[in-house]
This record gives sequence, structure tokens and C-alpha cells, in this order.
Amino acid sequence: MPTRKIIEIDRDLCNGCGLCTTACDEGALELDDEDKAVLVREIFCDGMGMCLDVCPTGALTVVERESPSYDYQATVQHVERTRGADAVAAVHREPGETAEGAAPAPSELSQWPIQLHLISPAAPYFHGADLLVAADCTAFALGSFHSDLMRGRKMVIACPKLDETGPYVDKLAALIRDAELNSLTVAIMTVPCCTGLERMVEQAVAVSGVDMPMRTVVIGIDGQIAGER
Repeated sequence: MPTRKIIEIDRDLCNGCGLCTTACDEGALELDDEDKAVLVREIFCDGMGMCLDVCPTGALTVVERESPSYDYQATVQHVERTRGADAVAAVHREPGETAEGAAPAPSELSQWPIQLHLISPAAPYFHGADLLVAADCTAFALGSFHSDLMRGRKMVIACPKLDETGPYVDKLAALIRDAELNSLTVAIMTVPCCTGLERMVEQAVAVSGVDMPMRTVVIGIDGQIAGER
């Protein structure tokens, strides 16, 4: 049995809101008789963690453990049976497959500029926002970057290796302090230089004096999400 990424549910933290069951395109989650989230079958879970952002209690995590492999065909049949053919056509394709005549995926970009050198921490669209701080390469490496990471968030991008990063910590600290952010997510690559961006954001949080939890999404050069912390 392979070791792979899969959702793990803390039943003590689950409040039965059901938001994860609708966020999971694969229909891998449902509420049981005790109104607790459960995996319908492990083969329906692709381990991408789209359900994590909607969970209000932090009951969901992605772990690596032995589990049967994700079964695309079985998942499609399950979704068609439980949600209908439209749900399959909208969200499920074989890797690399493009639906004939399908419209281009929409951009999730909701503000401009995005480069950290150019943004203003006082820009009104940052106020109360879910903020994504992304290393430049992440959007090129992760094919689902817009849908997985940008959707619903305001964004700034930076390269810790090639940019002149001198003002970055203070600028990010001002943004975190003044914008009253709702959440903070950092996206970096697995390459060593990218950890510099994570450290800069951590320093900015400390300088800001705001108790702001930070989630880091790590993307591999193979175009897959390698993990979170």
C-alpha cells in the first residue's frame, strides 16, 4: 500500500458545519450520524486539501500515511452518482486532459499591482483580506495556482533571491499591522532560496506586533503541493 497525502479529521474539533463536504470536489467527505466529518472512502480523497481553508475549527489536516491510491475513475463515478453529471463535467478531468470546447479557466486576480515593491500597505483592498504572499515561481509551477491559492485572496509576490529585499520586512509588517488581515498564507517552492521568503514574512509578523497565524504552502518543482506547515 503506498504512502501518500490524505485528509485526516480530528473529531473532537469538528463542529459539524459541513462546509468541507461542499468544498471537496471529489465528494470524499460527508457528515456521519453524529454530525462529524468523515471520509466516505479513502480512494476518493486526492490529498490536495481544498477543504482545509473552509474549516472554521482546524479539524482538517493533510497527513502522509499508508492509504489506497486515489482512484480517479471511481471518484468520477461517485461524483456522478451523488452530485450529477454536471459536477463531473465541471471539475473532473484526467491529468493533462482538456475538455473539448471548454472555456478558459478564469483568472482569480482581484487587485493590481501585486509585486511587493509596488504595492501600498494602505491600499483599501487589503483591509480585512485573506492575504497570499507568493514566491514568484509558484504560479508557474502549480497549474492550479489560481483556483487552489489565489481564489478569494489578495496577493503580493516577491523573489527572496533576485529582488532587492531590504524594505520587504517593514513593508509587510505595515501591511499586517494596518490592514487587520483575516488570514495570512505564504506560498514557496521546495528550492532552498524560497525559505527566505517564509523567514521574511515570519519576521514581518513579529515586527508588526500582531498575533497573526501563518500558513505556508510548499510547492515542488514537479508541480505538486509538497506539504504545508
